[in-house]
Amino acid sequence: MAATWNPPAGERKCVSAGAGSVWVRQRIPPSSCNVVQEPFLGGWARRPESPCLPGVERGTLASGQLWGVQHVENTISQHWWEEGKKEEKANLAAAPQENGKVGGAGAGLPLEIPWKFGAPYFQDTCDDSDTAPVADSAHLLGFSDEILLHILSHVPSTDLVLNVRRTCRKLAALCLDKSLTHTVLLQKDYEASEDKVKRLGKEIGRDVQQLSMAGCYWLSGTTVEHVARCRGLVRVNLSGCPLTSLRLSKVLSALPHLRSLAIDVSPGFDASQLSSECKATLSRVRELKQTLYTPSYGVVPCCTSLEKLLLYFEILDRTREGAVLSGQLMVGQSNVPHYQHLRVFYARLAPGYINQEVVRLYLAVLSDRTPENLHAFLISVPGSFAESGATRNLLESMARNVALDALQLPKSWLNGSALLQHMKFSSPFYFSFSRCALSGGHLLQRVIDGGRDLQSLAGLNLSGCAHCLAPDCLLRKAEDDIDPAILEALVAACPNLRHLNLSAAHHHSPEGPSQHLCQLLARLPRLRARPELIGSTFSSAMPRNEPAIRNSLPPCSRAQSVGDAEVAAIGQLAFLRHLTLAQLPSILTGSGLVSIGLQCQQLQSLSLAHLGLMGKVVYMSGLSDMLKHCKRLKDLRLEQPYFSANAQFFQALSQCSALQRLCLVSRSGTLQPEAVLAFMARCLHVVVCHLFTGESLSTCRSLQQALLRSFQAERPALNVVVFPLLHEGLTDVIRDVPMVHLDEVTLFKSRVAEEPPNLWW
Repeated sequence: MAATWNPPAGERKCVSAGAGSVWVRQRIPPSSCNVVQEPFLGGWARRPESPCLPGVERGTLASGQLWGVQHVENTISQHWWEEGKKEEKANLAAAPQENGKVGGAGAGLPLEIPWKFGAPYFQDTCDDSDTAPVADSAHLLGFSDEILLHILSHVPSTDLVLNVRRTCRKLAALCLDKSLTHTVLLQKDYEASEDKVKRLGKEIGRDVQQLSMAGCYWLSGTTVEHVARCRGLVRVNLSGCPLTSLRLSKVLSALPHLRSLAIDVSPGFDASQLSSECKATLSRVRELKQTLYTPSYGVVPCCTSLEKLLLYFEILDRTREGAVLSGQLMVGQSNVPHYQHLRVFYARLAPGYINQEVVRLYLAVLSDRTPENLHAFLISVPGSFAESGATRNLLESMARNVALDALQLPKSWLNGSALLQHMKFSSPFYFSFSRCALSGGHLLQRVIDGGRDLQSLAGLNLSGCAHCLAPDCLLRKAEDDIDPAILEALVAACPNLRHLNLSAAHHHSPEGPSQHLCQLLARLPRLRARPELIGSTFSSAMPRNEPAIRNSLPPCSRAQSVGDAEVAAIGQLAFLRHLTLAQLPSILTGSGLVSIGLQCQQLQSLSLAHLGLMGKVVYMSGLSDMLKHCKRLKDLRLEQPYFSANAQFFQALSQCSALQRLCLVSRSGTLQPEAVLAFMARCLHVVVCHLFTGESLSTCRSLQQALLRSFQAERPALNVVVFPLLHEGLTDVIRDVPMVHLDEVTLFKSRVAEEPPNLWW
């Protein structure tokens, strides 16, 4: 019998069969739906705020729908799954056939769909009448089309079109619904092979209007050319894809409706090879995200209608051959950027003088005439970036002529400057003062009490601002207590904060009731929980976008109070998906990690660094027990000196069946090659294996070659790096790591309020 539940008004029932259950929300009419506005670059997004079912998070806007099904919860038990597989084999012969092929096995459906995948559950029982299967049969096709479309929206596009569509007539029609074919997201679809992508373009290319192939580094340039089949594309993200100037010209020439573009500009790029049709397409592009690996303007001069420009500078100071690069290579380029319509300017620089030299050439045009519609100006620079006369003129012009909604500047431009007092802000939603010498007095005078309305502020980055919550005092030490009054003023002025970063600084609370930092932050009802417990003096052995501190500094004395029991409290966040723990010296047994593994079943990303004693890993047993419960873990980054990556560790890690990316950083650490090979053979979804240890170069090379030889053919996206951490050639090895993995897994950094919300689609 189908179990029922009396839901609140506006909700549907819970339907269950066996051990599977799906909780859904009914369509809620506008009159009964409270609409919440959420900031993003370029305007406001609208989403409904309605009562949630028990244990279900509030939904957010997805695929442009204002309301609809919000959440699907998987409660399949292991016993039920095994029994279902047995029944599936027994009934396979009864499955419907299409073009002589057996269907109904449900290939490609994710485990989040809590229904048996055997043929009887996918048989096409629909006839000319519109009668759906009775509820007691618990048939998947008994759900409404709205619910089925939401379930299918969680299936990768390649599986949806090439596999699920062939199971039965009803699913064949639903899989081609415009709500599913309008947007195709291939990023992190590591099983999207060359053949699958080509077939996908052939099947639904004419219907696709938004396509993301970001980080699909394993696809060849020939395959990327098939994007030209999607002639109706309005948005396309090709960051990380191999594209020459000629290939880019061929693709863009076939996309007359394109308005949003993301590409890489690699060495050898030549804008003169772009055809007139390509330049005509670029002239209509309004949003451009450009990652530069060589000094160049890229396609920016061709984009005369730009409203949003995102620039990522990843240029190395030297070529592989040792030649020194210079931004002067751009001086001879006749065209310069057009910024007259620009609303958003964002630049993120990797370390190196060449990146600073090139970004100055981009800013020089802005300094001549500041766009009157500019409302977001953000520059993220590691270390210092000297202010020039041109940049000073630019800032003065912005202070006079524009009202900003988002601001981030290099610390050297803000330190000791009264710039913030003169800047005008309309409805600010993001500020970043990362690593600036911003005192509590400055925060009050120039940000909070400056007569500005900060009700709309959603993101605030104060990482590395050691004195931002303390009163102005020449004799104050970084370890002294904060002033609760300053934090209270911040909370009162910014009640809608959702992302707040206070890392890389000592923020010690004084004794007394209602004085603790956590108690004050609890007054922010919209603050999102993405726990990052990072010791104030921690620095990774592989820093890149932050100043490098090679010598390990001792942890803060008060960090000793954060031990296993305190970490165990994180387990109360049942729906936690991302967690970072770093430089917590009192982690001894790892019992807190076990509690997190047991209670946080939704955990997908885990980063651990410098836990417990530095010279000895004492929490190994607890870590192993934790990993056994992390069935949905996809990304694991572990940085620990003297870590022994032995058979015990990899045996426990093998039970993380959903794991896709692994990065291990261990100065003076060891590994067992046989254990690594056995782990990779058991975890079929792992495509990133980065191991930086204290092993010899010959051992590392031998293991890397063995991994590639054994698994490259069946895993096209496989990226393996095994290298000694302290080897002088590490920089050259890192430069070959795909940016999507380098930025998200390999390098350690805080990700809270790192950039404005919804910076790119």
